[in-house]
Formats: sequence, structure tokens, C-alpha cells
Amino acid sequence: MVIGMSDCCIQKKTSGIYPKSHLCPVNGKSYDSVNRKTLLHHITHPWRNSITEQGYYFCTDPFCDVVYFGQDDSTVSSSALRDTVWQKSKVTDAMICYCFGVTKAQALSDKSIKSFIIEQTKNALCSCETSNPSGHCCLKDFPKS
Repeated sequence: MVIGMSDCCIQKKTSGIYPKSHLCPVNGKSYDSVNRKTLLHHITHPWRNSITEQGYYFCTDPFCDVVYFGQDDSTVSSSALRDTVWQKSKVTDAMICYCFGVTKAQALSDKSIKSFIIEQTKNALCSCETSNPSGHCCLKDFPKS
């Protein structure tokens, strides 16, 4: 079957229902699920990787090189990603809001940024599922005032 231009962006629903958390095969800690779509947007050369339909999870441990892992215990390390994952980095110029390009240092120095992001999120003008490596909104990760 040849897919025409009018058919190329029709989204196929995935059939799997996966556990909400899973143990990282490297550090043995439990982490929350992330959509396969998120991985595909963050991995360098996703067409060269075998990102199969299964449950995937996001490891936030800064001492573990694994960022994503599958139910089958396959792993994706930091070196396979396009961008630095702030949870894995100690530097303050690491991105904390990937939708709007805000670093942790900027969030610490300008309190109006958080209000801006809250407003954009309320208006559904963010793209957290694909922009943020965690697949979730960054607001819970903002530095506490």
C-alpha cells in the first residue's frame, strides 16, 4: 500500500496498555512511563534505533547514564540523545523548559518566566509530550521560590 500525502499524518492509535512504572535495568529503581512518541523526538537518528511498541520509562537518576528504558530492559543512554537532559546534568545552563527554551539559571534569576509558562500551559500552547524528554510538563521541576 502506498501512502499518499493526504494520508501521511493520520495518527495510528497504539494498542498496548503498559505499566505506569518499571525498574531501571541499570540502577534497579522504579520510574514513571513515557510515551514512545517522546523517545522518537529526543533520540538522535531515531530511524536507526529499534523503538518498538512497548512500555518505555524515563530514568531521572543523575548518576545513571540511562535516560530511557523499555519493558524488555533495552536502554537509551544520554549519548544517544539530541539534547542534554537537565535531570542528568549539574550545570545551571541546562534546559528546564524545553517548550520555551528556558534554562534552570534563567528560571532562578527571573521569576516572571514561571508565570509566563503557566499562562501558556493553561492556553494549551506548550508541547511538553514531545519537547520535554520526560514527556511531562516542566512546571513541577521549576526551582522553588
